[in-house]
Amino acid sequence: MKRWIWIISLTVAALLAVYIIVEVYWSYSTGERAGWIQKFSRKGWLCKTWEGEMAMVTMPGTVPEKWAFTVWDEHVVAQINQTMGKRVALTYQQKKGLPTSCFGDTEYWVTGVRELSDVPPVPGAVPDSSQAPAPSPVPSQPPAPSAAPSQAPAPAPAPAPAAPAR
Repeated sequence: MKRWIWIISLTVAALLAVYIIVEVYWSYSTGERAGWIQKFSRKGWLCKTWEGEMAMVTMPGTVPEKWAFTVWDEHVVAQINQTMGKRVALTYQQKKGLPTSCFGDTEYWVTGVRELSDVPPVPGAVPDSSQAPAPSPVPSQPPAPSAAPSQAPAPAPAPAPAAPAR
């Protein structure tokens, strides 16, 4: 009986190890996302991993979408730290089904960093300086400051109530 328990335990452990190895080396999807890194830190209770957050803006004036990611490679960590505050494209692999957070808090593992040039503004968002009107002339004397502090105008009196109709 003890022999069967050992055989079953070793089989389960071997299957779990094979599952984890396949999940680590196989990617559900790969891709690239662009934006600005706004948070990047090494965290975890037992298993320390590099976790980050990138703000992705689709169009000027819209609310940025936040994308959380994990980094394992120390070379990529150094590249991200050098490009903080700049627009970057992160190449990633999506790992689904990892059994524990020791592999990272997210399923997106960043494998590469590429610095991007700043995005030019949308046409018409910023006026062209060559078409701007000439600035108005500067007054020769600045306006004199008033001695009394400015006060808000007094509120208008409320109208009298109307007499009831008979």
